[in-house]
Amino acid sequence: EGAFLAARRGKKTIEMEELEEAIDRVVAGPERRTRLISEKEKRIIAYHESGHALVAHVLPNSDPVHKISVIPRGRALGFTLTLPTEDRFLLTRAELVDELAMLLGGRVAEELIIGDITTGAQNDLERATKIARQMVTEYGMSDMLGPLTLGQKQGEVFLGRDFAAHPDYSDQVAFEIDSEVRQLIDQAHDEALDVLQGNKKNLDAIALALIERETIEKEELVELL
Repeated sequence: EGAFLAARRGKKTIEMEELEEAIDRVVAGPERRTRLISEKEKRIIAYHESGHALVAHVLPNSDPVHKISVIPRGRALGFTLTLPTEDRFLLTRAELVDELAMLLGGRVAEELIIGDITTGAQNDLERATKIARQMVTEYGMSDMLGPLTLGQKQGEVFLGRDFAAHPDYSDQVAFEIDSEVRQLIDQAHDEALDVLQGNKKNLDAIALALIERETIEKEELVELL
């Protein structure tokens, strides 16, 4: 992708500018600057992404924030990119818990600043719910249910379909799974709320900078905070 961009720009070499843009295109899709967004919605998006970034920055087990943007890409109206500092093959429970809080940071920022919630958190909620359910049913990270794998995957991948999970537990255990998932999400919401309420000046500073610059790199975020 970086090579394509360099060629389109008439360059002989692929530079960091092209590689950064290539990462953004692969992660979030191509820029859609033709999409007209009102000032009101731009402010909401800026606070939403600032919520993600600030929670990720404050919590000790989150990946560092690499970039924040309110430029529409693909189907997203903005995005916050967090990247690990080294290759990692294992995730701890603490890292997953902080990941949940980071994912809910955008929705919590909307609640805090505009006093309402929008449809912008749809993908965040899908990812958070999936992680929470995996923690309970696959990784054995539930306090109530303990180190168990719940729901056996059967069948073969066919025509793009994933493995089907077949319940191998009672209705009572299904209720406990749902309760544990709910508790993980609620705890993550409360943690994100504590962070944003305690750092509201920083939340405002990031959002205002985003509205003005549209994109904030890692170094700029550190300066702001």
